[in-house]
Amino acid sequence: MLEVNLCGLKLKNPLILASGILGSSASSLKEIAEDAGAVVTKSIGLEERVGYRNPTALNWQCGLINAIGLASPSAKDFAAELKNFDFPSPLIVSLYGKSKEEFTKLVEIFDFANAFEINLSCPHVRDAGIEIGRDLELSSEIVKAMKDSTDKPVFAKISAMHDYIKLAKVLEKAGADGITISNTIPGMKIDILSRRPVLSNIFGGVSGSAIKPIALKCVYDLYKILEVPVIGCGGITTFEDVLEFIFAGSAAVEIGSAVFYSKKIFYSLKESLLAFLNANSLRIQDLIGSAHF
Repeated sequence: MLEVNLCGLKLKNPLILASGILGSSASSLKEIAEDAGAVVTKSIGLEERVGYRNPTALNWQCGLINAIGLASPSAKDFAAELKNFDFPSPLIVSLYGKSKEEFTKLVEIFDFANAFEINLSCPHVRDAGIEIGRDLELSSEIVKAMKDSTDKPVFAKISAMHDYIKLAKVLEKAGADGITISNTIPGMKIDILSRRPVLSNIFGGVSGSAIKPIALKCVYDLYKILEVPVIGCGGITTFEDVLEFIFAGSAAVEIGSAVFYSKKIFYSLKESLLAFLNANSLRIQDLIGSAHF
C-alpha cells in the first residue's frame, strides 16, 4: 500500500529524509532508514567546509531558521564514512559545487550511491546552491554532465525563490530524473535586547510549518507541467501534510525539520498513513496528483 517506484528506486514508503538532517554519519542515516523510504545525506562538496560560526540555528514558533553554511567534511572522507551504511533503504547523496567538473568528480567518488540530489537551492552560501540555480545555463550543464557520468537517478533540488517553473522545465529538458522543491527560504530573527541579528550570518533558511503552503503550491504547479516526478519538501510534520503533498502531485516527500522534534517521526507517519490507506482501501501510488481536476 505504501510502496512507490521513484525513477527505478523501490521505496517501501514515500517518506524521505531531507538533506542536512541527521545525514552526516552512516549510523544516523541507518537509524532513519529503518523506517524511511529513502535517506538523503547532508550536502557535500569536494573540499572540507567549516561553515559559519555559532549561533547557526534557532527554533521559533513556526519551525527553524538555520545558517549552517554547508559545513561538511571532504567528499573523500565522507565517502569513507558512508561505506558503513548497509542500505536498509536507498541512499541519495546530496551534492553541491560551483562547476560541472566539480559535480562529475563528486559522482565518481560516490559511485556506490543509489541516486544523487543536486543542491541548487541552499539560500545562504555564496557561489553555490540557490545562486547556481539562478543560472539556467550552468544548472542545465551540470545536470547534463552528471547524466553523462552516471546511470543512477539524478534529482535537482530547487527553491520556491527561483523562477521555479522555468528552471524545472530547463532541468527536465537537460535530463533530470526528478525535481525536489523546496529548500529553506531566506529569513532572520533579531534579539530585542541586543538589537542584533541572532544568527552569526545575519540571515538563514526558514524551514518547518511556516513554509508548507508555499512548498505545496510549488508542487501543485510543477505537477501540471512536468513529465518527471516531483518530490515535495517543506513543513511536513503530520500524515495529513504528507497526503496534501501527494494529492498535489508529489511522488514522494522529504521530511527535515520535523526530525528535530522527534527521531521517530518516520515511524509515526508511516503507521498513520497505513491506517488511513487501510481504512479507505487505497494505495498511495494511486493518490498522486488526485487534487488536480
